[in-house]
Amino acid sequence: LAVNLGSRGLDAARNFLEYCNHPGGSYWSDLRRQHGWKDPHNVKLWCLGNEMDGPWQVGHKDADEYGKLAANTARAMRMFDKDLELIVCGSSHSEMPSFPDWERIVLEHTYDHVDHISLHMYFANRDDNTPNYLGLSEKLDRYIETVAATIKQVKHKKRSKRDVHISFDEWNVWYHSNKKDREILDGNGGWPHAPGLLEDIYNFEDVLMVGLILNTFIRRSDVVKIACIAQLVNVIAPIMTEKGGPAWAQTIYYPYYFASVFGRGTALQLKVNSPAYETPHAPETPYVDVSGVQNDDGTLTFFAVNRHAMEGIEIELDLQGFAPGAVIDHQVMTYPDLKAVNTAQEQDKVAPRKGSGAELGAGKLSVLLPPYSYQMIRVR
Repeated sequence: LAVNLGSRGLDAARNFLEYCNHPGGSYWSDLRRQHGWKDPHNVKLWCLGNEMDGPWQVGHKDADEYGKLAANTARAMRMFDKDLELIVCGSSHSEMPSFPDWERIVLEHTYDHVDHISLHMYFANRDDNTPNYLGLSEKLDRYIETVAATIKQVKHKKRSKRDVHISFDEWNVWYHSNKKDREILDGNGGWPHAPGLLEDIYNFEDVLMVGLILNTFIRRSDVVKIACIAQLVNVIAPIMTEKGGPAWAQTIYYPYYFASVFGRGTALQLKVNSPAYETPHAPETPYVDVSGVQNDDGTLTFFAVNRHAMEGIEIELDLQGFAPGAVIDHQVMTYPDLKAVNTAQEQDKVAPRKGSGAELGAGKLSVLLPPYSYQMIRVR
């Protein structure tokens, strides 16, 4: 949950915490019981505001003002429960004028009182340039690296022994619905009734982008400990529904599903040698992007994206030290039309299929990545 540090403040945050988590016998906890919830909700993860660097926020503050308020609020909340996990607001996106000074100033006030700093980023292909679009994950990686370095700087400056991590608590592809939303909001004098807004319809191209984002989070899980897709159903979501009709998986559901289910355990540090191309986001954007995880049962799971439009690329993964015996799952997503989407009528148009050709030999895993493809390979 998030407390309101814009139009409200410390006292309202403390009351909200009491309402949610206190068993009873106080004004706010008894009010919760009157509302039908006898037992406390026991919420342990709290955000100290949301996007407080944004001038669009009611009660927007500069970094110094917000940092002081967040530190005092964190102290008050920990007086109630020292085991709460607290997230302080970082930058709403990497193009904010205050980035990364915002992170430094806020953390100088809050470092000893919080567990995470939040980041947000959304991805779009408004120029209809697929190579540049798929290069945005390089920009994401720099964003994370800059904030990770800022965290270390503040830690050393304060001579602290504790670590603060990144909560990437808003991310997704978001741009398909922008034009439609403007048209909807122009209707009925600017007050349409219960409109369907932000209902992006995702295509195969977005599968690759989401796969790249998730690979980045896995590789940077040393510092990124929370990563929340925004949102889950209908609104910029992997699941779409129709009123009175069916629900179906959008294209981006599948890489998100695979990473959520099989991307658990210990992230592997991979050294990848790949041909590259130039984008506005990086002078050398590798065509092959891979992340790997050793699952708790010893299984190795690899997620791979080929950014090349025309060429399949053979990759070879050196698995020395693991001694895997067999490929137990191989899922491939590729499609000739980058703009292909799933609909209520064609729910499985863009979906994973069983792959073939992944081979183990001499301690290595080799597989061909088709042009513009996403793959998951599991070996045991």
